[in-house]
Amino acid sequence: MNIKPLADRVLVVPAPAEEKVGGIIIPDTAKEKPQRGKVVAVGQGTKDEAMVLKENDVVLYGKYAGTELEYEGEKYLIMRQSDVLAVVG
Repeated sequence: MNIKPLADRVLVVPAPAEEKVGGIIIPDTAKEKPQRGKVVAVGQGTKDEAMVLKENDVVLYGKYAGTELEYEGEKYLIMRQSDVLAVVG
């Protein structure tokens, strides 16, 4: 991974959105934004807040959390550790 988050930020790969609901194919514009993803990189934390998340954690985050970015054709979210609501596991 060539992207290294700074301070208390984490890099998350969002889970894919649902493609079908009861046999009906959902168009991209109507898909619900996923609120679950996998952490692929973490920062070092700050002097006031230690980094508690680690790579490969599956996390839940708020609907509008983070900033979307695309790197080498892959979509990512970068967000502060405080934007993560829970670790699934």
